[in-house]
Amino acid sequence: MKRFLEEPNALEKLLQPENTLEELLLTIPEFRYGLLWGEPRYGHPEGRVCFHVREVFNNIDLITELSAEDRRRLRLISLAHDTFKYAEDRTRPRDWSKHHSLLARNFMEKYTDDPVILDIIETHDDAYYIWLDARHDQTLPDTRRTSLGLLLQRMDYCLQMYYLFFKCDTQTGDKTQAPLKWFEKTAPGIRVVKIKE
Repeated sequence: MKRFLEEPNALEKLLQPENTLEELLLTIPEFRYGLLWGEPRYGHPEGRVCFHVREVFNNIDLITELSAEDRRRLRLISLAHDTFKYAEDRTRPRDWSKHHSLLARNFMEKYTDDPVILDIIETHDDAYYIWLDARHDQTLPDTRRTSLGLLLQRMDYCLQMYYLFFKCDTQTGDKTQAPLKWFEKTAPGIRVVKIKE
């Protein structure tokens, strides 16, 4: 795979942009850098962000009955959601204003004003953090101090899309599926979909 990334237009070949905005994002140096960043780690044995994005794209391709607009949105969310992990502040206690999801949202605000895309990018890890808090039966010292109720209230207007992205993102690498199963049982009003057996 390392050799593959040295080829001309390797990111374009891997991610196969489907519209002019996707094409544009792949030309921006800090965005490209973020896609090429990463080492294999728990949850992300693929290492580089671009390989994770490709896995999420593959999951999107498996969703039936997805409108062209929803597909476009899910792909943009996927392309941007982890791309700024390289710039995230990892000191303790965590400064959540420098979390990769907020950095990605702030970046994408220059390219879209679609609240569905921006809000899902910003909150894409929140369901996982809430599940983790509940699992430990306490609020962890570095959490965002949010709750499932607050997340559901905020994302109510696009909850199905939030869920679809959470599913496509969680069913990658070697991530635990427990948070996804919990969300599917707990979030009211979502239509559960199968994308992988």
